[in-house]
Amino acid sequence: MAPCGHDKESDVRWLKRSARWFAGLLMLALVAFALYVWRSLPQVDGELKLTGLRAAVKVQRDASDVTHILASDPRDAWMGMGYVHAQERGWQLEFNRRVMRGTLSEVFGPSTLDTDMLMRTLGIREAAKAQVAGASDEARQALQSYSDGVNAFFAHRKQALSPEFQILRIDPRKEAAEGRYWDAEDSAGWALMMALDLGGNWGNELARLSALQVLDTQALWQLFPAYPGETPAATADLSRLYRELGVFRAAPLKTSAASDASASGWHTQLASGIQEWTRSLGDIEGKGSNNWVVSGARSASGKPLLANDPHLGLSAPAIWYFARLQAPDVDGIKGMDVMGATLPGTPFVVLGRTSEVAWGFTNTGPDVQDLYLEQLNPTDPQRYRTPAPQGQDAWADFTQRTEIFKVKGQADVTHVVRRSRHGPVLSDIPGRTRNLIDTDRYAVALRWTALEPDNRNVMATLASNRVRSVDELITAYRDFHSPMQNAVMADRSGRIAYKAVGRVPLRAADNDIRGVAPAPGWDPRYDWTGWLPYESTPQDDGSKGWIATANQRIHAPDYPHFLTQDWAAPYRQERIESLLNQTPKHSIESFQTLHGDQLSAATVKLLPFLMNAPSSHALAVAARAELEAFKGEMLAERAAPLIYSVWVDEFARAVIGGRLGKDKFEGLYGKRLFRNAVEDLLLRDDKDWCGVQGCMAASGAALDRALDRLQAQQGSDVKRWRWGEAHPAISIHRPFSNVAVLAPLFEVRRATGGDPFTVNVGQYHLDKADAPLANRHAASLRTIYDLSDLENSRFIYQTGQSGNVFSSRYRDMSEDWVAVRYRPLQMQPQRWASSLSLLP
Repeated sequence: MAPCGHDKESDVRWLKRSARWFAGLLMLALVAFALYVWRSLPQVDGELKLTGLRAAVKVQRDASDVTHILASDPRDAWMGMGYVHAQERGWQLEFNRRVMRGTLSEVFGPSTLDTDMLMRTLGIREAAKAQVAGASDEARQALQSYSDGVNAFFAHRKQALSPEFQILRIDPRKEAAEGRYWDAEDSAGWALMMALDLGGNWGNELARLSALQVLDTQALWQLFPAYPGETPAATADLSRLYRELGVFRAAPLKTSAASDASASGWHTQLASGIQEWTRSLGDIEGKGSNNWVVSGARSASGKPLLANDPHLGLSAPAIWYFARLQAPDVDGIKGMDVMGATLPGTPFVVLGRTSEVAWGFTNTGPDVQDLYLEQLNPTDPQRYRTPAPQGQDAWADFTQRTEIFKVKGQADVTHVVRRSRHGPVLSDIPGRTRNLIDTDRYAVALRWTALEPDNRNVMATLASNRVRSVDELITAYRDFHSPMQNAVMADRSGRIAYKAVGRVPLRAADNDIRGVAPAPGWDPRYDWTGWLPYESTPQDDGSKGWIATANQRIHAPDYPHFLTQDWAAPYRQERIESLLNQTPKHSIESFQTLHGDQLSAATVKLLPFLMNAPSSHALAVAARAELEAFKGEMLAERAAPLIYSVWVDEFARAVIGGRLGKDKFEGLYGKRLFRNAVEDLLLRDDKDWCGVQGCMAASGAALDRALDRLQAQQGSDVKRWRWGEAHPAISIHRPFSNVAVLAPLFEVRRATGGDPFTVNVGQYHLDKADAPLANRHAASLRTIYDLSDLENSRFIYQTGQSGNVFSSRYRDMSEDWVAVRYRPLQMQPQRWASSLSLLP
């Protein structure tokens, strides 16, 4: 028996040794992980050598976590900005760079190939090169200095890269050491990507074309009604035109392997999220913003107050990074002292203030993207029809270039990019355009202002960072190109103003399509005829004491130039003006109240139809009890906003979806809500859409389905239903929001109120199966500028300054953002939180 006892004792000793070894290994792993986390955080104190600087640069972060870059040479300030952006937002730069260069597939494999093809077909990189070549020497120096700063961080870093680089095994050191990682064209290209994100007409044109496959022209304008008080801009019978031309493909193409999002594997999950995002660029209804300014006559201080909250897709990290750049004039290069929101990837303050002037943007949304049907030569599809005298056929060759895509896990892919006289051919790319059009007969080409080689946005933004008056800012924005913006501005002298800044095409008087749908490319009447002069874009000197824009029609009905028919419904703008008018003398506190306003006039308009909807559902009485006291305030803690929102969703799905058909509806809905169409259908009780029993019966059936849906999601106690639970603001991470195990760590979620029509906006995308009512497009920042004391200005946005998920500064602004609180935005802060010296 002794040996057996001996064996048991050996087993015990072995188990103890194993436990100690395991505990030791675990401790070592934890120590290694903690060391990595510490090394991945940016150095914010002490000294750091940065080759290429002309003199020392101070990088100081204040108590609001705003970064102040204080230099003795503007080129050093821009280089410092590049270095700081790389420090704080390295993965954001990496991801953005791959999107605009069309190199996502090198990392994510074939699932992002369609996205890469789109970006290279658009020619983002080629357009950026042309625009940099046409910029001033000073602008090119700014872009190059910034690029030098980005490359310096990645090439000579002591800081470990953030976890995205580690997980995806991306190492930028070699490219950065050779100065190839980031360049001037990348900065210009990211400005173009912003123009693409804020553009919408290309998507609207395809949406209308798609709908016309099943609707006649009259029904089309019921689905896409004109702006209140206007008629549709296109007078052509579009349905008849496309039928006669034989535009549509008889049957949809099969989904390609590259675009099949149903494939398994975590890399495919990552890629599908990226692909979904890029497909939605320029095709999301309701992209909006608010800005307003009051003169000293309407403020308690006697000087102007200005507010801004641009609405963009919510992301983690945020799209903005707040900073100050200060440098004196040196060597013929003008200095600056400017503070506000920068875009990682570019060296300038986009929205902000100098010591004398403040400004804010909203998207104007003019029609600057036109699609053209290029008729192919039946005997040579590499030629397309062009205008010709005396009605004779004339044909031209497409220009072509070959793009080679490196794809992770498979052989390189070659794709030929074609261009017509109008621009890049989109129908050669897998996706909805190619699936819709008979590509044996037609190609679809895009003309877009942002791709023009004379785009001088870089120079305009550089000039804006140096202004000392409203007049100087208006002059600086003469070079602003794309996307056109509603700029409100104020200076310390007391002047306020509004100017629409950017490039808008002119169209011929006999153009009966006017860019609202694809036009025959061989007919010269649909070509652009020139550009709207800067002097003729809408403007306002604030004679009534305030100016407010919220993407509504920004000109008087008798304005002589066509800009677009796709204005946002005026609900937000009318609410802002109403609240501005109610207060004789405004203060920062009254502006804060306005920023937080959650009354939805669109809800108020439709609420009577919901209240009168017939329902015998078991929860109908309790639901009506919640609705009785509901006045249209979309508060997160209330049930009524949730009941209303799900009801109107169910109504649209049944009524509009029933008319369009399942596939057509699902391709269009979510990106657009068709809310104006729903309003009109209910108001006129349209039986052609609602069915022979009328819209009240359809409304009741929608309420029954809504209550079933809410009961399944939030239980049977209506009093416990919460709008905020269904409507969280989700700042998504690209790409890890698409990986279930990583999403809770990398994305930022907070319960919010509001809806697409409130001043405190909460835009949802109803095509998102996981969370259709989630707030995905909201105030990407909020700012208030006090021109009586610009040091009394303030800001907030929805995540935090750091792009490193391990940093305490990754999401530390989120609670204040939800609560509509702010941080000070000061050039002379009371204290510094950190101080780093960059030494040459």
